[in-house]
Amino acid sequence: MNIYVGNLNYKVKEDDLKSVFEDYGQVDSVKIITDKMSGRSKGFGFVEMQDDAEARSAMEALNESEFEGRKMIVNEARPRRQFNDR
Repeated sequence: MNIYVGNLNYKVKEDDLKSVFEDYGQVDSVKIITDKMSGRSKGFGFVEMQDDAEARSAMEALNESEFEGRKMIVNEARPRRQFNDR
């Protein structure tokens, strides 16, 4: 399951986020979205977990929890829109 994680502190690194989610199960990948020009974090990212039950447990536990001074928004990611879906 692909999980959206928003309202992240701009200092959070992918390894930091991975360690938070690993408390709930195996994490397949973590990607924090960055600005293409500056390389700075945009304050959100995605965590992929193979097991849906573990992912749901993580979402329930971590949504609106504080991490690095900010309350995270954690929910199931929506599928990416394709350019021709408009």
